[in-house]
Amino acid sequence: MIALTLYSRPGCHLCDEMKAVVARVARQAPLALEEIDISTDPALEALYGTEIPVLLIDGTKAAKYRIGEGELLKALRSRGAGGTGRAGGAG
Repeated sequence: MIALTLYSRPGCHLCDEMKAVVARVARQAPLALEEIDISTDPALEALYGTEIPVLLIDGTKAAKYRIGEGELLKALRSRGAGGTGRAGGAG
């Protein structure tokens, strides 16, 4: 299983969009998503502030702001997640 970490905050529409992309991709690849609300931690707020959402795959920054399903699947395959090999409406 591949570990994804999503730094976000409540009320962030880009964060909601990225969560939806991750949820769709999770049906094709074995993922474990940890969502971290940066608004609860001043250090994280200072670090990520206006750059959310930020998505990490196994601790490595994979995207900020937006990622498409195809891009995420490609990133996961490059880390050995497998999946179906179909991008399924990438973009």
